[in-house]
Order: sequence, then structure tokens, then C-alpha cells
Amino acid sequence: MSMSDSDSSSYASDYKNFKQISRERLLHEMLRSAKTGDSKSTWKVLIMDKLTVKIMSHSCKMADITDEGVSLVEDIYKRRQPLPTMDAIYFIQPTRENIIMFLSDMSGRTPLYRKAFVFFSSSISRELVMEIKKDALVLPRIGALREMNLEYFAIDSQGFVTNNERALEELFGDEENHHKAVACLNVMAMRIATVFASLREFPTVRFRAAKTIDATTMTTFRDLIPTKLAAGVWDCITKYKKTIANFPQTETCELLIIDRTIDQIAPVIHEWTYDAMCHDLLNMDGNKYVHEVPGKDGGLPEKKEVLLEDHDPIWLELRHAHIADASERLHEKMTNFISKNKAAQIQHGSRGSGEMSTRDIQKMVQALPQYSEQIDKLSLHVEIAGKINRIIRESRLRDIGQLEQNLVFGDAGMKDVIKFLTTNEDASRENKLRLLMILAAIYPEKFEGETGLNLVKVARLTNEDMIAINNLRMLVGQPEAKKTSTGAFALKFDIKKKRAARKDRSGEEETWQLSRFYPILEELIEKINKNELSKEDYPCLNDPNPTVHGVPYAQLHQNPPAHSMRSRRTPTWARPRGSDDGYSSDSVLKHSSSDFKKMGQRIFIFIVGGATRSELRACHKLTSKLRREVILGSTSLDDPATFITKLKLLTALDDLQI
Repeated sequence: MSMSDSDSSSYASDYKNFKQISRERLLHEMLRSAKTGDSKSTWKVLIMDKLTVKIMSHSCKMADITDEGVSLVEDIYKRRQPLPTMDAIYFIQPTRENIIMFLSDMSGRTPLYRKAFVFFSSSISRELVMEIKKDALVLPRIGALREMNLEYFAIDSQGFVTNNERALEELFGDEENHHKAVACLNVMAMRIATVFASLREFPTVRFRAAKTIDATTMTTFRDLIPTKLAAGVWDCITKYKKTIANFPQTETCELLIIDRTIDQIAPVIHEWTYDAMCHDLLNMDGNKYVHEVPGKDGGLPEKKEVLLEDHDPIWLELRHAHIADASERLHEKMTNFISKNKAAQIQHGSRGSGEMSTRDIQKMVQALPQYSEQIDKLSLHVEIAGKINRIIRESRLRDIGQLEQNLVFGDAGMKDVIKFLTTNEDASRENKLRLLMILAAIYPEKFEGETGLNLVKVARLTNEDMIAINNLRMLVGQPEAKKTSTGAFALKFDIKKKRAARKDRSGEEETWQLSRFYPILEELIEKINKNELSKEDYPCLNDPNPTVHGVPYAQLHQNPPAHSMRSRRTPTWARPRGSDDGYSSDSVLKHSSSDFKKMGQRIFIFIVGGATRSELRACHKLTSKLRREVILGSTSLDDPATFITKLKLLTALDDLQI
């Protein structure tokens, strides 16, 4: 079956980012296309399964859905009231169970709905299509039967996840469960491929090649995860070339598939941006933040839930700013707002205790609605930033952060870590664990045998914590600096030798303390952009078409001259300072789409085993710098606590042959 031939060309005329395209396909190509004939003015029912509800909720708000004529949203597996005068839109996975439920709804003399418009989140098998077609009663009641090929969660304007939350466990855990691992990869490959179906993009598919220690070491399933996933994605995309209308026949973008072993430090190091700090320190549920607001009529305070997402212009402006910068800018915004907004001035008594003139009162009334909304948002972020800064202060997080970064850049070693652990016994267990995990990623050999156990004892960690450290260390196989064996208790050996996991980046302006760290992903993207990524370490499944990927590469991607890359424009993640009303961040929203116009080919990176917020931030940063939209995909987006929990759930990896 081919996907609906709706105007993908309309996307090209006005460049839209990844999430905007996903949203428009769901609203316009699916919901709006069901408005046909006599049903144009009729309200409809939208029926989804558990997965498609999440897909829809990540891209669209309920108001968007109702604007397209949907009056009711239903779960396909719940008992539903018959509405025989209304049409139904089904957005479901093409599973046998869903098809059975759909046929049950629409068969018999009295179907639940007048007409059904059916949209599948991914490709449906020929067998299930025949199952539908052979039901003579249902067939005339179907208004549409199409493959949407949209089975991913758009978590950000430049990010998506495939909802394989247990990928780390299923793929990197016990290799005996081969069937589960293969099933996980198959689902992942299909969902990644639907991203390219949505965007009408045909990628060159590259992947991290399996590495073995020497010719005598057997390559394991874990080593081949990116290879196998790349093959699965390629298989789906070659089918799309034949079945999807307007799907390009030559390469239009680049995809690189890697896994979590590429960078063990990024998931556990403290990231100092506003976004990362919110999710790391505030126990948020996804993007949901709960705070107290004054009760009505002077009553008890009430709890209020807010979503920290793209619709909030302050969040959009500050999320990738360093926490110190974000706090400073919030203070400026609040000060400017109060000084320039008449209602705020009066509220804060800046006119003194004198009697207000009629003109003052009139201006206050005119300004109040705007004042109320804006002061609420500003107050919210001032409260959040204040809470984060208080946690940083009370837990002495700056000292830990400085040691973490010094370790990563080779300015500190074992001696410094041991000193910190013995002089900061009140540091939280999680922070000490994260510090040792960074140490294990840089000095894996130090955690072998008694040495590792004694380090854990000095830190006063548990056996469960030791499992997390060992599993992180063993994800990439045997340590390179292997077996320089020493005695049973050897915390002092080799402590003078230091090793750097990162090099300072030339030309990078370091504005704020603790902002040196960058994920390995950043280097990989820049190498892709320059066509300098090793073809031996990152082979390509499809040889690029020379007419598409010919030399000169820079000309093809429409990159600016090298000397002007950093000065071309201020990226949206930096600091658009000041505003006329002392508050407005609307300019960030207004220009966010125009920033993407006239860009080079998209770059897609997919990480198996969970991505981090620092990696998502790097994609935003490099989109601005390289003038190419960089889209990050992963099995999940993990905060440090979540990643550590997943590591603890793995079977002991050092028991396996690696």
C-alpha cells in the first residue's frame, strides 16, 4: 500500500523544522483529509491505541485536534458508545489485534460509526489488508485506508525517540535472549524509517563499525548493534522508494547510527544548562513541573502543573543557556518588566503612596490581563532558577562539577578523586557514584578486582552502585590499558598519571565556568559536515550518488566560509538579550522557523541506548553553526538518574565474553 499522495511539496515551499512537519502531517494530512463530501461540517471521533495516543500528544495539543473537527478522542480497547451518525478517524498501529477491534466496530447491521477513515502508523502487511478487504460489510464503510508511516515521538523541534525504553537492557544485557534483542531492533528500525517517510528524505546510511580487540576475539551481538540496525533501516527505506509517492530516489540527507558505548561520560556528568539542571535536580515527571501558587481568596496554596515546552517563549530562549546566565537574564527581565509595565509599577508601589490619578487607574486596567500572564511566567522561571541555585549551593555542586570537568580534560586524576571522597563525606551518594562512573569511563583498569571494591568503600557506596559502575565500564569491552596488575590494595598506584577523555576545543569561546564539557557527538557531527568521518570506522551502506554528493562538499551543503561560521548569527540557544517590554521572548518563537530557511542537507544522528540533554543541545548549537538542521534520534531521552537505574538493571556484563 502506498501512503497518501498529499502535498509534500507544500513543506518545501516554506521550510519547516522536523517537529512542525510531524505536526502538520497529523493535523492536515490525516485529520483534515477526513473532511470529505457531506462530512465537512460534521464533528468526528478520533480513535487511537496506547502508542498512537503518545505519538499524537508529542506533536499536537488537544486544541489543535478539536480545531480539525474532532469532538471526542477514544481508546480503541475501551468500551465505546455507538455514534452511528458520526464519522470516525482511526489512527492505529497495523497489528492483528487492532484490525480485529476495527472490524468489530464497523461490521454488522449497526456499526459504531457511519464511516471510518483509517490511518496506520506504519506499513501494514498484505495479509492484514486482505483481512479487511474480505469483509464485504465493512468495505463500503471505509472512507480512507492509508499508511501514515509516522511512528515516533517528536520530543523536540529537532529530536525524536522510538520509545524503546528497555533497549539498553534488551540489547546490551544477557545475550542469551537473542529473540528479544532482534525484535527490539526490528521495531526500532521501522520507527526510525518512518521519520524519513514523514520528511520525504532518502538518507545515506552510516553506522559505527564493530571493533574487536584483535583477530582472535569473537565479535558479539552487542558489537554489531549499529550494523544490524543500519541494515534494518535501509531495508525499510528501500521499500519506501517503491511505495511512497514523491519519495526521493537519490540521497537527500545523512544518517549516522551509533550506540551509547560511543560516549560513557555524557549520560552521567553534570550538565550546567537550565534545561539539564531542571531535569537533573528537580525530580520532574518528563517535562512537567509542579509548583505552589497562592490559593484563591487568600486560601491555602494550591499545586499547579506546568509544562516546560516550546510554547513557553522564556523556556525556549533560556533552556540551553548556562544556569548562571539564565538566572542573570531572568533577573534582568523581571527588573525591566516592572520598570516598563504600568500595572506592575502600580502593583509594586513604585509611584509611592500618593493617590492614583484616573489615568493611572485606566492604564492599570488596560495592562492587567497582559501583566497577569507575563508576570506568572516570569515568576515561574524565577522560582525554578532560584530552587536550582539553592540546590547547587547546598550540595556544593560547583566543587563536584569542577572535579568532573577536570577529570574529563586530564587536569585531575585518581589522587584528586580520592582526596574529594575522603574530605567530602557528606556529598550525596548519587553525586559520588556519578563521579566514580566518570572515573571508570576514563580509567577503566582502576576498577578491576580489589582496587575497584576499595574505591567504592572509600565512597561508601553499595554493591548495587558497584554494578552500575562495572556495567558502564564494560559496555565498550575490555579496557585499553589492560592489566597492569598491582597488589591487592592499591589505591595509590599510578595516581600521578592523568588521562584526558576530551581535548579543549580550539575557537570555542568559554563564557561560563563549568561549560567546557561537550559530548563526543559534537565532534562526529562536525566531521560529517566536513566529510571527514572515517569510512573505515563509520562505513556507509549505500554508496552516495556522485551527482548528489560530489566534490566540492562545502558547495553542496551551502556552508558559509569557515572564518564566518561562528559570527554568522547569534544562535537561539545563546543570549537574545533585552526586549522592549522587559519580558518578551516572542522574537525567539517568531524567528525559529525562518532560521531554517536556505539550509544545507539535514544530518540525522541516532543513538541506541538513550540520548542525553547535552547531546540534544549540541544538535541545536550545530544547526545554527553549520546552517544544517541536525536531528537527534534515540531509543529514549535519559536524565542521569534514569540512565543509572537502567545500568543497574542490566545483568553483570563482565560475566560475558567481550
